Amino acid sequence: MTQSSNRVDLNPTSTISGFEVRPGRPLPFGVTAVANGLNFSIFTSSGTSCTLVLFRLGEKIPYAEISIPESFRVGNVYSIIVFGLDIETLEYGYRIDGPNSFSSGHSFDHSKILMDPYARLISGRDFWASDPDWSDIYPYRSRVPLDDFDWGNDKQLEIPPEDLIIYELHIRGYTVSTTSESKYPGTYAGLVEKIPYLKALGINAVELMPIFEFDEYENSRDHPETGEKLYNFWGYSTLGFFAPKAAFASTGTIGMQVDEFKQLVKSFHSAGIEVILDVVFNHTAEGNEQGPVLSFKGLDNKVYYMLTPEGYYFNFSGTGNTLNCNNPIVRNLVLDCLRYWVAEYHIDGFRFDLAAILGRDPLGYPLSNPPLLESLAFDPILSKAKLIAEAWDAGGLYQVGTFPAFGRWGEWNGKYRDCVRRFLKGDEGMVGELAQRVQGSPDLYEASGRSPATSVNFITCHDGFTLNDLVSYNDKHNDANGEFNRDGGNDNYSWNCGVEGVSGNPDILQFRIRQMQNALSILMMSRGVPMLLMGDEFARTQGGNNNAYCLDSPISWVDWSLIQSNQELWSFTQALISLRNLHPALRVNSFSDSGSKLLGLASSSFHGSIPYQPDWSNSSKQLAWLFSCDIDIDQSCESDAVYVITNMSQFASWFDLPQLPESKTWSIAINTGDRASPFAKNSGSPFTNSGLLAGEHSVIILTT
Repeated sequence: MTQSSNRVDLNPTSTISGFEVRPGRPLPFGVTAVANGLNFSIFTSSGTSCTLVLFRLGEKIPYAEISIPESFRVGNVYSIIVFGLDIETLEYGYRIDGPNSFSSGHSFDHSKILMDPYARLISGRDFWASDPDWSDIYPYRSRVPLDDFDWGNDKQLEIPPEDLIIYELHIRGYTVSTTSESKYPGTYAGLVEKIPYLKALGINAVELMPIFEFDEYENSRDHPETGEKLYNFWGYSTLGFFAPKAAFASTGTIGMQVDEFKQLVKSFHSAGIEVILDVVFNHTAEGNEQGPVLSFKGLDNKVYYMLTPEGYYFNFSGTGNTLNCNNPIVRNLVLDCLRYWVAEYHIDGFRFDLAAILGRDPLGYPLSNPPLLESLAFDPILSKAKLIAEAWDAGGLYQVGTFPAFGRWGEWNGKYRDCVRRFLKGDEGMVGELAQRVQGSPDLYEASGRSPATSVNFITCHDGFTLNDLVSYNDKHNDANGEFNRDGGNDNYSWNCGVEGVSGNPDILQFRIRQMQNALSILMMSRGVPMLLMGDEFARTQGGNNNAYCLDSPISWVDWSLIQSNQELWSFTQALISLRNLHPALRVNSFSDSGSKLLGLASSSFHGSIPYQPDWSNSSKQLAWLFSCDIDIDQSCESDAVYVITNMSQFASWFDLPQLPESKTWSIAINTGDRASPFAKNSGSPFTNSGLLAGEHSVIILTT
């Protein structure tokens, strides 16, 4: 057999700058290990030369620069194999020369060292909130991770979407407080410590706010009045799409963030919990014309960004620039990225920030058949991954219900959020819309052949009030953000229950608890996919701040001591989730389901104080709904029905109950109007009367 050392493709063909090299392979982009060397591949359509810049780990000055010969260029791709490099101590970047003309959209500058857009490991922000060296010529360093993680038999869980209970959280904010009692606060490992808690609550999917590498110092500043340091805390400004954030890893300072995040996914899968990533492909950290040149700008500005004919950046993201996602090069980058996270990290799904942008053409006009969205929908590697769109953008494009789904995409249902909030506070004219929302929004999704689980139902998320603040504040209180309360939305549809903010009045406090219970009850008794915000299950507060994007402080951190003071709400949430899991009628994922033939009930029906006679009038603040289905269990057919009464008026009302066959009776599972015991006292007890009194601002749930 021929010795491997005699293989032509394993040997250098020339020497450049003292390094043995040979022409590389154009694909895949980024860096891949080959026998005895590393293959570097980088795209630039208008660049005229490319230099590979090599650093030793942590050193400020490069130790070598290798000019890649034109003969190594294939089309618009420079690639080179360099032999004898030490992966563990290597940091690398590129210099690209070419035209620099603002009006023509070119920003080439050979003096800049550029990060590899396909870098799978990035150093430079390894310690959270450690003041950077602003004189560093190359602040974000591309690195090459070792591929040695033992996954065992782990794979994506593929939980049916209608069975999901999603829990949105921020890696650092969730465990960084001392109240979390975490051994590894604010990190991936710290979150793993909370798996038993999430299991006990009933969560089977976590949606992680951005974990792609970002710089918390981007646009950092001091509060003009208090001097407090304000950061890019949320991380919706990506530096590298293929790299997990180092400062979120307890081992990030030694470059082990890849393994630590993979261990997080593996641990969650072992517990039966899916991992969904919040991804930001609508813009990058390079900002507008005044922003830094870090990677994409210096590689191919007019390819990667949407530019006006004059060379300015379109700003549909509200952050300075907009990725040109329907350019084939950028489209492939997005596809490569998501495939990588699914294949290499076993990620179960993705929530796309400001996803409406992904359907805009290079001039910003909405496309009827966006190629990127179609490619993601039909990609074979992504075929089992959840795809969830935030179906709007900062440029005013709002596509909830009309997002180009190709039969695959779910949506954050902002209309559900607004409707339920307004109904809870007693606004008039909401009952008709509420009937649509709790069914999974057939008015939005049925005509296009989509299912109830298309709708990710939520009342709160990271962006806006927490659930506790929703019932405690009429207005935002964002003074801590240093923008004189001008930032954040004003259309909160919140109600303080009579007192703005903190109150010592026991009646107000009890009413707020009941309103939170009402909100959670409606959420969990709706068809579609429910999503909770971290800490809402025990009344986490941000002090009325509805835009805590810049606050690395107790305002943004979860205060775990609240579990003790709000045990009633926590137990209530746990009971609700358990109730949802017990009743398949709540998780029917078809608008054409026939309901329960055994009970003689439709799949969904609506009621008022008299069964089957809902009050659709503008002044109505009451609605009841009945969901039913038949299910096959051990080759026998069983029935299931859930009846939900909501009364958001200022007075109690008597509700007659829909009749059941003689063999069935209604049982009260939850009554938020029962102050002594809203979910335990009568739970599971047959209710033989033909009706019951629903208190003001209360929800009653009955089951068969």
